[in-house]
Amino acid sequence: MWKETVDYLTVDILGLSGRVNETINFFIYDVIKIWFLLLTIIFLVSYLRTHFNTEYVRQHLQGKSQFYGNILASLFGIITPFCSCSAIPLFLGFIQARIPLGVTFSYLISSPMNNEIAIALLFGMFGWKVTAIYIGFGLLVAIFGGYFIGKAKMDKYILMDVKPMEGELDEVVIKLSNKQRVKEAYEYTLDLFKKIYIYVLIGVGIGAFIHGYIATDFITKYAGADNPFAVLVAVLVGIPMYSNAAGVIPLVQVLTSKGMLIGTALSFMMAVTALSLPEAMILKRILHVKLLGLFLV
Repeated sequence: MWKETVDYLTVDILGLSGRVNETINFFIYDVIKIWFLLLTIIFLVSYLRTHFNTEYVRQHLQGKSQFYGNILASLFGIITPFCSCSAIPLFLGFIQARIPLGVTFSYLISSPMNNEIAIALLFGMFGWKVTAIYIGFGLLVAIFGGYFIGKAKMDKYILMDVKPMEGELDEVVIKLSNKQRVKEAYEYTLDLFKKIYIYVLIGVGIGAFIHGYIATDFITKYAGADNPFAVLVAVLVGIPMYSNAAGVIPLVQVLTSKGMLIGTALSFMMAVTALSLPEAMILKRILHVKLLGLFLV
């Protein structure tokens, strides 16, 4: 129904045709669809998150086995919709809480890559199978990436001053009425939407241009099925870019429609969301180059 409405607007009312119509039609259709998915799913996840507390998570992770911590930290990343740079403050909080280093890195990897924004957009554009595959592999990367960093025993390469804990964290019991939970979820959803809606506009805008004006041959030449180095090329191209899932997933949709394999496109998305030059520059002040290099690899 929404597609027919947009077609009516661009063709019958605005009188557009050809590539201009394809570009404008794609832009309007995807922007509204993505905004609706974001508002709906972020609100639902935000409401569920009112039952959790960050301090309690920190306390719960302490004293557990490292691998258990890697799993829990990776799952926790799903409900914290941060970009690669925004995830760093909580990453530092985990370090200050003296949570094992590998566990903190599992969170740092998972949060920008696996979150409700990615789930909402991937599900809306590619269906549940692609979404499950992406989140599944994203969690595996976060869990085992953090696990191997922890096994490398590189705590000495933390450059920040980690002060000893003065005592155990007190368990915080959250007592909110259902009305308060809804209000808090609404305010958080609105605040987050204000921060990311522009990324949707930019991402869809670029995607719409590619959809309307970039030839399929250009995409498949460098990142198509015939190029054995397509995934490597996609990852290397994605690293210098800085965006969250809201900005990059519209590009992924267009790239796959132009002939890029879905696996290559998701690898590109992972590189854009989980690795970025701004993140590396911030972490350089916190981590020795050896530990930073291991994290990037």
